[in-house]
Amino acid sequence: MQFTPRGSLAAAIALGAAVLAGPAFCVQALAEDGVSADTIVFGQAAVLEGPASALGVGMRTGLQAAFDEINAKGGVHGRKLKLISENDGYEPDRAIAATKKLIEDNKVFALIGAVGTPTSAAAQPIATAAKVPFIGAFTGAGFLRNSKLDNVINIRASYGAETEAWVRHLTEDLKVSKIAIFYQDDAFGRAGLSGFKKAMDKRRLEIAAEATYARGAKFQDDVGPDVWKDTTTLFVNVFGGHIEAAAEASTRVQAVGILRIEPMDFLKELTTIRASGSTFSERMQGVERFGKYFLGSLWQTYGPSWMPKMAPFEREIPLYTTEGVTNAEVSTHPFTTADKLSLSLLRFLRKPCDDVVVIIHGLTTSSDMYIMPEHYSLVQFLLDHGFTDVWTLDFRMSNRHGYNLHRNRFNMDDIALFDFPPAFDAVRRHSGPNCRIHVICHCLGSVSFMMSLFGKVTTGISSVISNSVSLTPRIPTWSKFKGVMGPFMFEYVLGLEYVNPYWRREPGFSMGKLLSWGVSAVHRECNVPECHMLSFMWGTGFPALYRHENLDDVTHRRGGDLYGGVAVHYYRHVMKMVFSDSTAVKYAPRDPKYKSLPDNYMDYAKDINTPVLFMTGEQNHVFTDSNIVCYERLQKIVPGRHELHVFPNYGHQDVFMGKNCHIDIFPRLLQFLEKHRGRNPS
Repeated sequence: MQFTPRGSLAAAIALGAAVLAGPAFCVQALAEDGVSADTIVFGQAAVLEGPASALGVGMRTGLQAAFDEINAKGGVHGRKLKLISENDGYEPDRAIAATKKLIEDNKVFALIGAVGTPTSAAAQPIATAAKVPFIGAFTGAGFLRNSKLDNVINIRASYGAETEAWVRHLTEDLKVSKIAIFYQDDAFGRAGLSGFKKAMDKRRLEIAAEATYARGAKFQDDVGPDVWKDTTTLFVNVFGGHIEAAAEASTRVQAVGILRIEPMDFLKELTTIRASGSTFSERMQGVERFGKYFLGSLWQTYGPSWMPKMAPFEREIPLYTTEGVTNAEVSTHPFTTADKLSLSLLRFLRKPCDDVVVIIHGLTTSSDMYIMPEHYSLVQFLLDHGFTDVWTLDFRMSNRHGYNLHRNRFNMDDIALFDFPPAFDAVRRHSGPNCRIHVICHCLGSVSFMMSLFGKVTTGISSVISNSVSLTPRIPTWSKFKGVMGPFMFEYVLGLEYVNPYWRREPGFSMGKLLSWGVSAVHRECNVPECHMLSFMWGTGFPALYRHENLDDVTHRRGGDLYGGVAVHYYRHVMKMVFSDSTAVKYAPRDPKYKSLPDNYMDYAKDINTPVLFMTGEQNHVFTDSNIVCYERLQKIVPGRHELHVFPNYGHQDVFMGKNCHIDIFPRLLQFLEKHRGRNPS
């Protein structure tokens, strides 16, 4: 809904409140919250502290002034207007918490005066789900201009309209034809970028250049130490005559200059070093003292910068918490496998539903990656959008179990054969034998599940969303080297039973801690050692699993909780697949234990009717283009059965754990699930 006030802000608010809270308002349930005989309560979640606080404080001040003006005239239908403001710090995770508090605890009638695109994007779905009006957000983002959002009232122009106006001014009034864009890499910046591109396309103009910066980034020149440049570049002031050092500050400078010493000049200078002394021993001692002084000065200046940094860690979010999912009954359902392991499922039930979603994690993670409280999680998103019976599976790769923390010989055939069939039996036992099961799977959880499905061990699945990799694993060259050498080195040279991202923070000394220190010495992109180890364990990059800017700071800091240790034998199975023409194959084809599984999991591809959405991040530095290749191979076998989606500006892990996934990723997953809602597997 678009509303443009012609009079004062107070008049606009009074009109809106009169329409919404008056007798003609048809949804009686809304009027029960925040509306009493003498008061209408509005809630505001906005930035009230920090660098952007002027926007939120200004909005709050204006709203309060308008409310005071209305109240002085008797209010709306005799009711006074009251404003409750919560600080969201201009961060989506805090906006979610503040919005929920205002709706659930303060029982506000409507939300008003939100500030910012990323925070509005986080708050609006919550308001819409609760059927609470969302009024006057200070953003021009297009998602708020959806005609289906009947609880949203806009009072400002869209970013598309604004970018069109300034591109028109630049091109028509100022006659500029070459325009570049430097935008904030979040929902706000991308909304502006979208409008800018449309305005440029309309005029058939090419964008001269584009670049991004992270929200809250601090810009500085010459980041990091450069020993050669810093020690061979001399900044010179030229004075008239001889000047003592103490007088330089008050003496007129005749000229300034920069003297740069080239490598050959430096080598020549070394030949001119002379030490005075009556004996050769005294002269050598003099050279030694100079060397110690020179190198000692270098160490004092640069040594601390060279040492691997480690940010302090204090647990901010409880380990294995389920508090990231609200308004749902949470229950744990243990089950056992045929090879005698105890595993578990978490069920998040808002109300019974014929279409059930089961979500499967990857290696080193767990159910926790889908229920994180610091952002709008996938489970919460599905519950809020009509899939009200959601399960997460913790199979033998999960860090919620201890099976990874000792040397073992589990492979993905074990998981395909033993873990998934009893898990889905448990789901059907509780959700109903005729429920339609949709699966979302990730990383090696995706590989092993797709092996189970395409190996005809798991049946009766209505649809699948597979992220990053499935039946055609492909990895970067450096990852191949690690995959070939790593298991042998860890088990037989270093004597380590598993790889742990948390090693560097463990007390005392260990070989793992020493290794982690060495990894951090190479990874200088951040000061979180768990992040460094994850890049060492998986993929090739700085970092490898995700883009830093896509993660909430809390998520980045608590990597040691979200990712656990892992035994290295799974790497051997991955490498066998990589060197088998990037195809999922059985690890031990001669072992009779696996005789019910195909040697090549693509053999039955034509028979599998379950539609699959293959998804991946554009910047996937772990399994590169694996899912693109899998989709293309299956497209040749069964044209049109499956789908592919590549998400720009995302990597391997951040498509589920990123702070803006509910804006950039989850709607596409929901679209696929809705398409196949009600589909009975054949």
